[in-house]
Amino acid sequence: MSTILIVEDEKHLAEGLRFNLEAEGYGVDVVDNGEEALRLLTGNPARFDAVVLDVMLPGVDGFHVVRELRKAGQFIPVLMLTARHHADDVLQGFEAGTDDYLPKPFELAILLARLRGLLRRKEWMRPRSDDVYQFAGKTINFNTLELRVGDRVLPLTLMEANLLRYLILHEGKTVSRKAMLEEVWGVHEDTDTRAIDNFIVRLRKYMEIEPSRPLHLVTVRGVGYRFLAEPQNGSVS
Repeated sequence: MSTILIVEDEKHLAEGLRFNLEAEGYGVDVVDNGEEALRLLTGNPARFDAVVLDVMLPGVDGFHVVRELRKAGQFIPVLMLTARHHADDVLQGFEAGTDDYLPKPFELAILLARLRGLLRRKEWMRPRSDDVYQFAGKTINFNTLELRVGDRVLPLTLMEANLLRYLILHEGKTVSRKAMLEEVWGVHEDTDTRAIDNFIVRLRKYMEIEPSRPLHLVTVRGVGYRFLAEPQNGSVS
């Protein structure tokens, strides 16, 4: 049985979620603030299988909770609930490290489907010996969310790893910012694509010898980016 932590300060909503999740066979704990959520999640990481997390909480908000979890190396699946469902707010959640989002008000059936999807993804992401990618003396371990460059081991957020995986799967091809927003993050609205650019800047700092003259994550001006595992001619953006 999977155990879910609900972090929601609207009591009627929290109890409604508890009732319906328990009816689906889940174990459920409920807290109403971010500080208590962090205490539970970092104190016993194996206790919960997923988190349903409100953004607007008393004290620290949901964005802060996710950031602190990811900084602590906790990659438990997080479904963020938010009344702030403008695309830029959604991207802020993804940048913080959330796995999925659901705008309020929401339909229970949709929440249950999203939650099941996250739990399935958690199972799929269990360590596999073949989920490692090597290129140009660098190694990306998608199990542990780590990038090894020489003697350095750099932790990746789930979104950074997913973006890298997507670019690697399309190696040598130009991928538009719009495609990355839709395929990696599921955002289909008109959105400021600077969030993508910010991710690329961070990834270049991790993996490029000269981030200002990238060889692997190359800009295709006016379109998007192209990943080159073994650049032939010193391509730069």
